[in-house]
Amino acid sequence: MSANKPFTTQMVIAMDNFERTETEAMELDERKVKILDAVIRNYLATGEPVGSRTISKYTDLNLSSATIRNEMADLEELGYIVQPHTSAGRIPSDKGYRFYVDHLIQEKDKEVSDMKEFVIEKTQRMEQVLQQMAKMLATNTNYATMITSPSYHTNKVKFIQLSNVDDTQLLAVIVMNNNLVKNRMIPIKEPIDNETLLKLNLLLNSGLNGLSIQEINLGVISKLKEQAGAHGDIVSEVFDELAEVIGQEDDMEIYTSGATNILKYPELTDANNAATLLTAFEEKEQLRELVADSLNEESESGIQVYIGNESPIQTMKDCSVVTATYELGEGVKGTIGIIGPKRMDYENVMNNLKNLKNQLDGIFDHKNKKE
Repeated sequence: MSANKPFTTQMVIAMDNFERTETEAMELDERKVKILDAVIRNYLATGEPVGSRTISKYTDLNLSSATIRNEMADLEELGYIVQPHTSAGRIPSDKGYRFYVDHLIQEKDKEVSDMKEFVIEKTQRMEQVLQQMAKMLATNTNYATMITSPSYHTNKVKFIQLSNVDDTQLLAVIVMNNNLVKNRMIPIKEPIDNETLLKLNLLLNSGLNGLSIQEINLGVISKLKEQAGAHGDIVSEVFDELAEVIGQEDDMEIYTSGATNILKYPELTDANNAATLLTAFEEKEQLRELVADSLNEESESGIQVYIGNESPIQTMKDCSVVTATYELGEGVKGTIGIIGPKRMDYENVMNNLKNLKNQLDGIFDHKNKKE
C-alpha cells in the first residue's frame, strides 16, 4: 500500500473493528470468552435461555456452577448477555453477538469447493448461476437469501456523441468504459448547425473522457460551460444526463430464495413483522437499499454483518443480516445476503458466504485464462 494512499471507508472500518476487538480483549479474559461462546452456541442451537449448569457440561473449563454464575453475572454487567426473565438463564445481547461475529470474521476461510469449476463449465448464463446459488444458500442455511447480478461500480466516461434530431431536440449517446450505452434526449431553444455541434462534441469528449462521477466536479463543469459560450445550457443538460447514467445501478437484478424460511423462527412470526419482511423480499426495493449500504460499508474481509438495529433497513431490526461482496472483475461487483433471526448460526452462514464469494471472485479472469 502506498504511503500516500488516502484513507478509504474500508480502512476506517477495519481500524474501528481492530480497536473494538482490542478493547473487548481487555474486558474479557479467556474464561469469559469461552463461557460467552458457550452461551451463544447453545442459544443458537436451542433458542432457549442458557443456564450455568448447561455451560458446566458444555465447556472444558471444569468450573463449578457457582463460578460460572459469577462469570455470567460479569458478562451481563458488561452487556454481552441478558437475562430475559427472573431466575431464567441468559441469552446473548446484540453486543454479545457482535463479539462472536467479529471473532468469526478473523478465522481462516474454509477451503473453496469445486463449485467454481461447475459454475464456469456447466452453466452458461450468470442469471442461472445466481438463481441456483440463492437456492443453494437458502437450503444450506435455512434462512432467507438474496444475490444481486453484477454491476459496474467504477463507471467512467468513454465517449459522448451529440446529434441533431430536429430543431427542438438533440440526441446524446453516452458510452461508459464498461460499454454501457445510454441514449438521452436533450431539449434545445434554437436549431444548432453541424459545425457548432462538432465543436461541442470535441469539447465534451476532450474534457470528460476517462473521468468518473467523482472527478467531474464543479470546476470541470464551469470550465466546459465557459468554453461552450452561448451553448453552456446544452453542456449543463449533458451533465445532468451523465450524472444519472453514471450514478444508476444499471438493470441490477436481485434473486431471492427461502423467504418463507423466516416463518420457521417464532421471534419473527409476529403477523406484522412476517408480512413486512415477506413484502420486502417480494418488492425488493428495500433490498436495493441494503445492497447500496453493503457496498458503501464493505469491510476488508468482504463480509458485512448487521445485527438488530445496525441494519440500514428498519423492517429488519429484529433480524441479523450478513452480506458479502463478490467481484467478477475490476469494478464488476455484486452482493450476496442472508437474512435470519439474531440467533442465526453465524458460523455456518459466514462459511457459506465465504465459500460462495470465493467461487464467484475473479470468475471472469479464471474463465479467460482457461480459454
